[in-house]
Amino acid sequence: MSDYESVGKVSDFEDNVGKAVPVDGRMVAVFKKGDEWYAIDDLCPHMGASLAEGHVEGESVTCPWHAWRFCIKDGTWEDNPRTKVDCFDVKVENDEVWVREKPDAE
Repeated sequence: MSDYESVGKVSDFEDNVGKAVPVDGRMVAVFKKGDEWYAIDDLCPHMGASLAEGHVEGESVTCPWHAWRFCIKDGTWEDNPRTKVDCFDVKVENDEVWVREKPDAE
């Protein structure tokens, strides 16, 4: 399991707008919804589009290329729940946003 990595200040993120950030050598899409924070793999498994650039509505982000929808809470592809992208842990401390890969125990 990796350590948390700083990905910016809280003020660097907008509500309901994804932001792609590097975490442990890969790109991660971070989403802020009020006081809740979520992070999933930034690359859509279909053709590799950035999910951070997708439209966020409710708990879903829609891939900007081919409209695949993923749950920002658990990474599940909403049209076929057997497919999902990786999820990451997010925490906020002292106005700093931190992200890490989830432990393998899931």
